[in-house]
Amino acid sequence: MDRNVKLDVHEVPKINQWLILSMQHLFAMFGATILVPVLTELSPAVALVSSGLGTLAYLVITKGKIPAYLGSSFAFIMPVIAAMSIGGPEGVMIGSFTAGIIYGITAILIKWTGINWIMNLLPPIVVGPVIMVIGLGLAGTAIEMAMNYDSDSGRYIEPMTHFSVALVTLAITILASIFFKGFFNLIPIVFGIAGGYITAAYLGLISFGEIAAAPWFHIPEFVIPFATFTPQWSWSIVLIMAPIAIVTLAEHMGDQMVLSKVAGKNFLKEPGLHRSILGDGVATIIASFIGGPPNTTYGENIGVLAITRVFSVFVVGGAAFLAVAFGFIGKVEAVIASIPGAVMGGISILLFGIIASSGMRMLIDNQIDFGVKRNLIISSVILVTGIGGAFIPVTENLEITGMALATAIGIILHAVLPDKEASYGNRSMFSSLDEQLKDKDAA
Repeated sequence: MDRNVKLDVHEVPKINQWLILSMQHLFAMFGATILVPVLTELSPAVALVSSGLGTLAYLVITKGKIPAYLGSSFAFIMPVIAAMSIGGPEGVMIGSFTAGIIYGITAILIKWTGINWIMNLLPPIVVGPVIMVIGLGLAGTAIEMAMNYDSDSGRYIEPMTHFSVALVTLAITILASIFFKGFFNLIPIVFGIAGGYITAAYLGLISFGEIAAAPWFHIPEFVIPFATFTPQWSWSIVLIMAPIAIVTLAEHMGDQMVLSKVAGKNFLKEPGLHRSILGDGVATIIASFIGGPPNTTYGENIGVLAITRVFSVFVVGGAAFLAVAFGFIGKVEAVIASIPGAVMGGISILLFGIIASSGMRMLIDNQIDFGVKRNLIISSVILVTGIGGAFIPVTENLEITGMALATAIGIILHAVLPDKEASYGNRSMFSSLDEQLKDKDAA
């Protein structure tokens, strides 16, 4: 074993270390995981439970060989908000289930045919701009929360008071990201929310009555098919949410490459990318069965692995059990519910911008040449159709909108325009994937 590795994948930590090591992973994912349900009006408690259960399912499906934690996916925020407006939480669950099925089908295809087809389908010139659309499309939501926009009256209520809280939250998050070291550098969202919450409490924006009245133990508000609602299929919701799975597949592949490099193992080959994608899909399906947002692997938790050099799946599994337990603690949900929108708005200004910048970074890292007209055309069309909110009505109750339309147009343009190789750049993440496989095999 590499001497820099404190605990390898299958090593069990000592009892006196296990809890604190698992708590680190819990805190790393906590801020981002609860942010998604707060923004989309889903239950944060259910999101914690689905995150923990999804991670445990992922560990089983990957044969306990990949120490990855799964939490709420930011890529689905816009589609979930749109699906909520159409069919409420029940509609979101239909869309999440469909996205999970797409993951499963993709995993089977990769098992049978390899990964070249998905590499050809999703070049950086398509994935990068779509990721930018995800972030920039949410910009208005972040500002409305930060300045306390009231949709009923159509105006901002005490905007400067709330915006000042948002700016304090944002400042603390930025300072934590830049100046904090080690594990603390991985949880700037937690510090930002805590600092913003204290500021909001000082300004009288928080009522602690509901927190005091909340029970220590409670059953989260699960949304369960055939128990709490009867599923009704909606093609509109499916077309809003399902195409995002195509984009998150590319992100998932990137996460697996980073995780393989950090751990010094070839997770893409053993247990295989198909198992990893299937695990992600099953985790999302589990979320759809209980009312949680779609799940995905978390970069924050990969960062914890890189710093601690503790790769034990037992530590990650411990964090998953803790997340499930937190979901049943009423005080925790009450505290989360009491977080003002201004605090979440301040966090979102940074996070949504980072999502957009990540798409730009993908283009830069792959050295995409915008002097080539096809690249300029594909990215331009994706950005404007996605952010502008273009849609195509299919039937009276069915339309292809925004991000889904932008993704579809990008894939079609990539397929029909000449000079395809230019869309992969000089250092495509796909060729990097091939190189990594070869390097690991040689080692």
